[in-house]
Amino acid sequence: MLSEASLTELLGIGRTPIREALQRLALEGLVVILPRRGIFVSEVNVRSQLELLRVRREVERLMVRLAAGRATALEHEQFIEIADAMVKTSYSNDDAEFMRLDQEFNSLISSTCRNDYARKTMGLLQGLARRFWYQHYKEALDLPLCASLHANLARAIGRGDGDGAAEASDKLIDYIEQFARATV
Repeated sequence: MLSEASLTELLGIGRTPIREALQRLALEGLVVILPRRGIFVSEVNVRSQLELLRVRREVERLMVRLAAGRATALEHEQFIEIADAMVKTSYSNDDAEFMRLDQEFNSLISSTCRNDYARKTMGLLQGLARRFWYQHYKEALDLPLCASLHANLARAIGRGDGDGAAEASDKLIDYIEQFARATV
C-alpha cells in the first residue's frame, strides 16, 4: 500500500500534484484509493479486460469510421505509412517498435476522428488496455498477425473507407479478445 505522504516524500514534490495525479489514475481505473488506508494498483484480469473490450469495440468502430471520413489527404498518407511500418516490424519481430507505432496510430486516429467525446472516452480505456497488453504480450502475442490486422485497419482509414475501417476494427478487437483469453 502506498500513501500520498509516502509518495510525496519519495518523489520530493508537493501533495497537491501527487493528489491530482492519483485522482486521474483512479479515474482511469489504474489505482484504487481507500481513504485513510492507502492506495494500491488495481487488479489486472481477463474478465475486466473483456468488459473493457466490449466498450472499446463500439467506441473504436465509431472513431475509425469518423477518421476515414474526416482525415486530410496528408493524414490519409500517414495512415498508409504507419501500416507499411507495422508490417515491416513484424518481419523483424521488433515488438518495441510495433508498440511505438501502435501508440502513434492510436494518437492519429484520436486526432483525425475529430470527436472530443470519443477521444476522451477512448483515453479512459487506453491506459487499462495498454497495461494488460504490456503485462501479457510476451506470452500470447502473434506479432505478424497483430501487425497485419493493425495494418489492414490503417490502410482502410488511409483509403477513406469508413465501412472497411469499421470491419477491420472488429477483426482487430476479435483478435485482442482471443489474445486476452489466451493469457488465462
